[in-house]
Amino acid sequence: MRFNWNLIKGIALLLILAGLYGFANHRSSQKKVESVAIKLLGDNNLYLTEDAVNKLLIQNYGSVKSRAKEQVVLNTIETVIKSSPMVKDAQVYLSVEGELISKIVQREPIGRVEGVNRFYLDDEGKHMPLSRYHSARVPIITGKITGKSLEDAYLILTYINKDEFLRKNVIGIHIEAENKYQLRLRLDNFVVNLGGVDNLNEKFKNFMAFYVKAAKDDTLGNYAAVSLEFDNQVVCTKI
Repeated sequence: MRFNWNLIKGIALLLILAGLYGFANHRSSQKKVESVAIKLLGDNNLYLTEDAVNKLLIQNYGSVKSRAKEQVVLNTIETVIKSSPMVKDAQVYLSVEGELISKIVQREPIGRVEGVNRFYLDDEGKHMPLSRYHSARVPIITGKITGKSLEDAYLILTYINKDEFLRKNVIGIHIEAENKYQLRLRLDNFVVNLGGVDNLNEKFKNFMAFYVKAAKDDTLGNYAAVSLEFDNQVVCTKI
């Protein structure tokens, strides 16, 4: 009977490798968490801090440091971190060296509601609480706050944030009523009566044409209000 020594050698090699892998995996699972790293991704506007995240983990999961790696449930830790109203997303993993790393994406506010309740409106149109660590420089939303008016304010803010000039100069949205919105600018004394959120592209295109011409003529200071409520028109009220 002839033996296929190459096949036997191959099987033996696979068994050895599997054994080594199992041994290494067992050793790794027994290793303890040496340190915890919290990485807040995005810009430098910190609406929560590393200390705040660590405190959240300790209160809702317990201390992670010095636990055996096999006792650390990464999905549960991710869920705990995502429970923070300041967190949009989180990824948690263990490094080979035994460091627990949490990469956190913060929510991004695009407007601040000042009414009976005070909160941010984030870039997904959701309510976001104010932060004790940082105050965002975003347009202030005032007036008659309703579900519908906030949905419209979100559409207006989303449009504004796509345009560099508008993003730098619009500092507020005042809600006179649903479908009756008013913009306040940073440097100019007049208000912009936007009306509803229909035809936003056309309205802002007309406004920019008016603004460029009035700035060139040095007449921006002559107006108390600029209305974009009428189709294809910019109606100005002088002081």
